[in-house]
Amino acid sequence: MSTIDEKHNASIPAGRFARMARLGSLATGVAGGMIAEGARQLAQGNRPKVSDLLLTPANAKRVADELARLRGAAMKVGQLLSMDAGDMLPAELTDILSRLRSDAKPMPLSQLAKVLDENWGKGWNTRFQQFSFQPLAAASIGQVHSAHTKDGRHLALKIQYPGVRESISSDVDNVAALLRISGLIPKGIDYQPLLEEAKQQLHQEADYLQEAAYIRRYQELLADSPEFALTTVHDDFTTVNILAMTHIGGVPIESLAHAPQEERDHVMHLLLGLLFREIFSFRLVQTDPNFANYRYDRAAQQLILLDFGATRAYPESIAEGYRQVMQGAVQRDRAMMDAGAAQIGFFQAFIKPEQRAAVLDLFEQACEPLRWNGVYDFGTSSLASRIRDAGMALSMEQDYWHTPPADALFLHRKLGGLYLLAAKLRARVDVAGLFAAHLS
Repeated sequence: MSTIDEKHNASIPAGRFARMARLGSLATGVAGGMIAEGARQLAQGNRPKVSDLLLTPANAKRVADELARLRGAAMKVGQLLSMDAGDMLPAELTDILSRLRSDAKPMPLSQLAKVLDENWGKGWNTRFQQFSFQPLAAASIGQVHSAHTKDGRHLALKIQYPGVRESISSDVDNVAALLRISGLIPKGIDYQPLLEEAKQQLHQEADYLQEAAYIRRYQELLADSPEFALTTVHDDFTTVNILAMTHIGGVPIESLAHAPQEERDHVMHLLLGLLFREIFSFRLVQTDPNFANYRYDRAAQQLILLDFGATRAYPESIAEGYRQVMQGAVQRDRAMMDAGAAQIGFFQAFIKPEQRAAVLDLFEQACEPLRWNGVYDFGTSSLASRIRDAGMALSMEQDYWHTPPADALFLHRKLGGLYLLAAKLRARVDVAGLFAAHLS
């Protein structure tokens, strides 16, 4: 069996107090950085503001590096902030936090071996012909390893970091406090609802038995769709901390950026068509927009779906509300859009008429591809930046109501991720045709 070099891989703090101590020492480091930067600025004759001292690249890097070391909830908060609030955060913090989406460092071999012993028992290695200790991927909740069993199966094993499940709530609260106290998040941003949703999502993502159930459910739902490929769960190696799946190949979805136009169009046609089916037919949506959740088998022309930890069930009322919003946008029926948005839960009693109209304007922009006659060219569209600017203008309004319903927050995050991928692939898709199949 292969091994890995542990020299640069520190163990993940597994206990609650150990994790709190790491965050405490981080706060101390941030304060020390402030003092050093303040002394440097004063020596140059400047009179810096406290916020400028807090928001130095060095301090932002301290926070990002420690979140990456803690993994789990601490790292997920950084990921969510960089994806969902990135446009509202200072550029220095946004750039560094965005690294957390891909820069997780793996567990050292000794810690990994302990997790395997605890879940499979001593002597587990006798069941394998080969086990690669170097992970294929490392993320916020766990890391993925390749292994070949003695009975001929090639498995992908998602192995959860120790202590993640037990520390989710305290990690999220501690990181929120750190970011608030350090000033690395401006005071005007209402991020508390996002953090509460992060806790719920993390608890779900940390339940590998639940994810296994979602994989089986999607296999049933897509049984009549050979253009999609899903992995198979192997129960004899699956535990609450380890998800054992059939290893499947393919290429990273973003690697298709230079593929033929027809191939890029086909991939986005499948992804956007699947999203409409998830919302309106399945009422079950895999809400994580991370590009790593998709691969593509170019020979079989199959879209490979990975990672169902962030799957979310949607009630009929929410699904029908979105149908009304989208259909109203297509038919330019503002009353229908308004009724749908209200059904989703967007409008509270004290919202101003002009704010209500601004929300509908934002929905209209987001539905632009649905209203387009024929194929919509994401590569030449400025849609993503226009939605961002309109959303920023609305959310930064002084007395603007906040926050969208949780179901909306995660669905918009998924749709925004698909729009970004479509732009990256410069895809051209008949989105209106895809949606037409779901018109009431």
